[in-house]
Amino acid sequence: MKIWLRQHWFALSDAFTHLLKSPGGFALNVLVVAIALALPFGGLTLMENVRPISEQLAVEPEISIFMALDTARDKATALARPIDAVLHKHHSAAKVLFMPREDALISLKNKTGMDDALTTLGQNPLPDAYVLKLSGFHDAPDAGRIDLIAAELKALPGVDTVQVDSEWVKRLAALLAILRLVLLFLAATLAVVVVAVVFNTVRLQVLTQREEIAVAKLVGATDAFIHRPFYYTGALLGLCAGGLALGAVALGMQPLNQAIAEFARLYASEFRLLPLNWITTLALLALSAGLGLIGAVLSVRRHLARLA
Repeated sequence: MKIWLRQHWFALSDAFTHLLKSPGGFALNVLVVAIALALPFGGLTLMENVRPISEQLAVEPEISIFMALDTARDKATALARPIDAVLHKHHSAAKVLFMPREDALISLKNKTGMDDALTTLGQNPLPDAYVLKLSGFHDAPDAGRIDLIAAELKALPGVDTVQVDSEWVKRLAALLAILRLVLLFLAATLAVVVVAVVFNTVRLQVLTQREEIAVAKLVGATDAFIHRPFYYTGALLGLCAGGLALGAVALGMQPLNQAIAEFARLYASEFRLLPLNWITTLALLALSAGLGLIGAVLSVRRHLARLA
């Protein structure tokens, strides 16, 4: 165990030694990789901040059922039982409120102040209605079940229109799903860029040290012993680039939060972007180091095989 640790410590020290010989080139490569990583890291930060909001939407969506104007009052009130049957069929609970057309007209007058205009119509233009406040819908995707309920309610006798207020929530959920796919595609594309940059960096380092590698093989150094410093170089490059990318995202959030605060204040909200939690941050750093390691492994196995 001590020998294994000593070998890895030597490989890590050797990697640092060669990096310090050309700090400018290493810093430039770190900057290039960090720029590639900053975009998906920023997108992930945005998605993680928006996700809790989207999950809390449509917790109690509403369905409004408007009766036909020529439906008799007794038939309208008798519709409560079929409505309960539809809800029971779909294992959904709801608070059902019957709104007589007279009460709806009074409410409309109070809210709009259009008493004179409504009076000139001569008759009440509003139908009897039911308002269903559903419960048991915990997130936006779950609200898709409401379409089935609304379709069966629309087929009930005397019903003219069924209005569902969760349509915009489902559109938001669909938009977030598209953004997640775009972010995934972008992350995969830039991951290839990161691997390519590390691949080329390690390739140049292998070519620079080919004489040292040849001497090491002559004195009996194993391939694993020769490869380790290059592996650490790739991992260190990815780790430093990941840290720089996360730092750039954190700095960029400051002016962005100021603009968001002004916008959110118009809607009486205190929404602001928060940094990623430490578990996600560590995972992203590990991913960055892993991409660097993959690039180094591919480069070393290809170019050192040619020097053998």
